[in-house]
Amino acid sequence: MTSTNPPEPKRASLTVAGRRLSFLDFGGPGRPLLALHGHFGEGRTFARLARELGDSWRIVALDQRGHGLSDRSPDVSRTGYVEDAAAVLEHLGIHKAAVLGHSLGGVNAYQLAARFPGLVDALVIEDIGAEVDDDLSFSLSWPHRAPTRAELLEELGASASYLLGAVREYPDGWGLSFDPKDMNASQQQLNGNHWNDWLASDCPALLVRGSRSTVLSAEHAKDMVARRPYTRLIELRAGHTVHETVPEEFAEAVSGFLGSL
Repeated sequence: MTSTNPPEPKRASLTVAGRRLSFLDFGGPGRPLLALHGHFGEGRTFARLARELGDSWRIVALDQRGHGLSDRSPDVSRTGYVEDAAAVLEHLGIHKAAVLGHSLGGVNAYQLAARFPGLVDALVIEDIGAEVDDDLSFSLSWPHRAPTRAELLEELGASASYLLGAVREYPDGWGLSFDPKDMNASQQQLNGNHWNDWLASDCPALLVRGSRSTVLSAEHAKDMVARRPYTRLIELRAGHTVHETVPEEFAEAVSGFLGSL
């Protein structure tokens, strides 16, 4: 891992089917790495990873549809997310990239490799399986707007600490950078059996599991690695958001894998 820090990221966007897709490009001379966040997140969650990797990798971190500064879409299908990721790479003229994805972004990453194999030459999948069954309906009770930031965080309760990066001020008050109804619908489309997509590509892959994860079990992770060639597993002492809980260890694992390619 290099100690050279990349420049401040450039915020850029492209238009796909009339929608804005916003992303952060950390630049640098290194090989391209497309980073895809999970539900409730956005591209800047990978800023720490970009600092840790330095300029050996050029991280492009997408705000996926309905998240961050990217526009909402009534389509939260598997195809929609995957085609967005492909569009960003094609827009940047990147024909081969490592793709890292957390949770929602992890499924999007390995489905991108399955459906656009010419665009992906390595995968880093963070704490998500080949079978997904989760429920985000708890988010539907979160407030739409609050008069102040403090009141919004108070109403979010225990969830507030996980959502600080998504808090925004709007003309009508303080709210989140996504619509919980979109997140709930997106999760329902994410649920299912994706083994065919996981096994469809054979590029090198690293599966990172949080040892305390309630999303990806140890048994399922081992099965994913056993059934897919050129795939290795690393477990780190964290829950579901490994890259945020143990950022240095996560970056070290990612750097070691990418450096071996």
